[in-house]
Amino acid sequence: MLKVYNTLTRQKEIFKSLEPGVINMYVCGPTVYNYIHIGNARSAIAFDTIRRYFEFRGYSVNYVSNFTDVDDKMIKAANEQGITVPQLADKFIAAFMEDTQAVNIEPATKHPRATENIPEIIDFIQVLIDKGYAYESDGDVYYRARKFKHYGELSDQPIDELEVGASQHVDDQEFDKKEDPIDFALWKAAKPKEINWQSPWGAGRPGWHIECSVMSTKYLGDTFDIHGGGQDLEFPHHENEIAQSEAKTGQKFANYWLHNGFVTVGDENEKMSKSLGNFVTVHDIIKTLDPQILRFLMATTQYRRPIQYSQKNIIDATNNLQHIQTAFGNLTYRLKDALAGKDNKVLVQVAELRNQFVAAMDDDFNAQNAIAVVYELVKLSNIYSQQKQVTQQTIQGMLSTLQELVGIFGIKLSVNTLDDSAIEQLIKQRNAARDNKDFQLSDQIRDQLKEQGIVLEDTPQGTRYRKE
Repeated sequence: MLKVYNTLTRQKEIFKSLEPGVINMYVCGPTVYNYIHIGNARSAIAFDTIRRYFEFRGYSVNYVSNFTDVDDKMIKAANEQGITVPQLADKFIAAFMEDTQAVNIEPATKHPRATENIPEIIDFIQVLIDKGYAYESDGDVYYRARKFKHYGELSDQPIDELEVGASQHVDDQEFDKKEDPIDFALWKAAKPKEINWQSPWGAGRPGWHIECSVMSTKYLGDTFDIHGGGQDLEFPHHENEIAQSEAKTGQKFANYWLHNGFVTVGDENEKMSKSLGNFVTVHDIIKTLDPQILRFLMATTQYRRPIQYSQKNIIDATNNLQHIQTAFGNLTYRLKDALAGKDNKVLVQVAELRNQFVAAMDDDFNAQNAIAVVYELVKLSNIYSQQKQVTQQTIQGMLSTLQELVGIFGIKLSVNTLDDSAIEQLIKQRNAARDNKDFQLSDQIRDQLKEQGIVLEDTPQGTRYRKE
């Protein structure tokens, strides 16, 4: 029985899709003005893992994840680079697809862009105006948050507290335009020489929150199964999406709200942010770190828990993934001399471990408990592969189960796990560790390569390698 933690009700609930065997899921994507950082990657990996598990459980998943391709950050970055906003968006959408492919994230069923849905956004806003939920003010259009009686329920915040917070963050010009400080923008009047579209309220562009309401309901219907995203989106973004969507349709917006935890950086466990100078992009990370290691670190942490992106945790993830790869290689090697037949007792143990894995993931996708089961399977596999005699069906059952379970985490197992480019990448990572006097990581990489039959030789001309 699969249970998920619903942010809206703040409890675990038995999951039941609206349509049997089908899941409609919307996950907020990035604003494409830069390369994605590891916080973006954490969300993308978490929900890709959830999607993979649903598919493992037999569901067909309609997965929609958007690109916000016009907003203040986009306009500022495009001006700084001397290009148009669409050119900037094209550049970083391509980078997003490249970086997410590197960490084995499956493309969404649909990746809509905000600028592709301007007519639908305008129509959506007009309905809200007609219903009295929105009003025009000097070319801007605002949503009357207080009119929506459930406002604040998702983030569990009283509306009076929201008013105090909003009053502290609204400048005088915007304050004068609003009926109430907590009202939020649906449409923004264009500034001179700023990208814009014509609307009944004048030239302008959509607000951030309205984009996701329009794109999610357009592709998944007025009510769908799951809405996901990072914890930082609970308020105001997701709170505002609910208010807009339910005011327009009169229907429940999403049945389950899932939010992934934050990423902290370094041994000091600081939350990642640009202001702290600890902003790390996936584009840069995978230049020196095997993308599978990043994927493994992110995917094997329960999605609601915070992740500490630190050197220690990278080393741990590297070692743990290598143990799994080694067990897979040992089993594959023993197929060469395996006898016909099967060992029923061992296969029963494998089946029991698979059931334990399912039970862990059925409990709100508890990846940490699930990967612990995989480690037990690795232990069993290593013991069996060392026996004097092994059987073909048993080895094949272990191999297929190991591949199946780690595949849910987006990890691909193979016998020859390192090609020349991967070896060179690990050598670069080791050299960087040595330069930083991180000899623990340097030795760990050397040992990892040795397990793969790669011997390093440090020479005055640089590090060379040979295959044993």
